[in-house]
Amino acid sequence: MSSANPDPDPASLPARTASKVPASKRGARTRTALIDAARVLFERDGYMETRINDIPDAAGVAVGTFYTYFDSKEEILAAVLESVSDAMIYPHLDHVGDPTDMRALIKANNRAYLLAYRENANLMRLFEQLAQVDPQFRELRRKRAREFARRSARTISRLQEQHRADADIDPYYAALALGGMVGRMAHTVYVDGERVAFEALLTTVTDLWVNALRIDEPR
Repeated sequence: MSSANPDPDPASLPARTASKVPASKRGARTRTALIDAARVLFERDGYMETRINDIPDAAGVAVGTFYTYFDSKEEILAAVLESVSDAMIYPHLDHVGDPTDMRALIKANNRAYLLAYRENANLMRLFEQLAQVDPQFRELRRKRAREFARRSARTISRLQEQHRADADIDPYYAALALGGMVGRMAHTVYVDGERVAFEALLTTVTDLWVNALRIDEPR
């Protein structure tokens, strides 16, 4: 069954995320230091409470240096989020070849994602809060979700062609729903504080992936 993805090329990232690219290695190191400092401050003190002047101070550079690379606090926050792998923002089923145990692959991907989410829970909390009130960060979240869904939909389509997954399930919508499910569970446990043992969480979301796609694989 072909994917119902209505648009293979989602809207581009917010313009403010396109911060100035350093031309030298020293500039790249300075920009990275600013991003690292901003992340520490945002997670420790909160986005609203952090002032622009706090960021270069924490990075050990002059205030004017901040504006060499960023125009605003929003822009450096976007850079902080972009510095995090998209695999951490959304789980994905992305592989080449034809593995014999799809459940093992799905479980491995879910494990990597959940561990990364747990490690970066404070940043994810901030990202979700801003996505609720800021249209541009909401668009960034939407774009990443669609990128995940397109990648995973290609794998689901291959499984359907090989008669290894339910042919009646739309690959794109299935990928979007399953990725959203894992992301929501990760948020519930690692941000909201629901007490669930890691292995129980991992087994549950993996079983839901496999059962939803009706994959018949060795367990």
